[in-house]
Amino acid sequence: MITLTPRAADRVRAMQADLAPPAADAPAKRLRVLVESGGCSGFQYGMSFDVWKDGDRELESAGVQFYVDPTSLAYLDGSSIDFDDGLHGKGFEIKNPNAQSTCGCGKSFS
Repeated sequence: MITLTPRAADRVRAMQADLAPPAADAPAKRLRVLVESGGCSGFQYGMSFDVWKDGDRELESAGVQFYVDPTSLAYLDGSSIDFDDGLHGKGFEIKNPNAQSTCGCGKSFS
């Protein structure tokens, strides 16, 4: 399971509201949380708005429905996502109990 804090959920809802409405026959886009190769520690976190893809898991936390592919879920299971808009302006922050190490920016891990 992946959880969103209330601050993260509020920010996702605000960002989703700013998306252009889909065409009448197109599915609505939802948050996608993913892990991909790259970054300074081997893997990096990613987030985007996307449509459902074959094999996706549809999860829900704090009233926000989102997609995660099976490979990313294996890396992210048990993680929590927060949003920090304070003085340092970090943005979304993922706390991943599966990461053995993280880089200084918090966007990549191994």
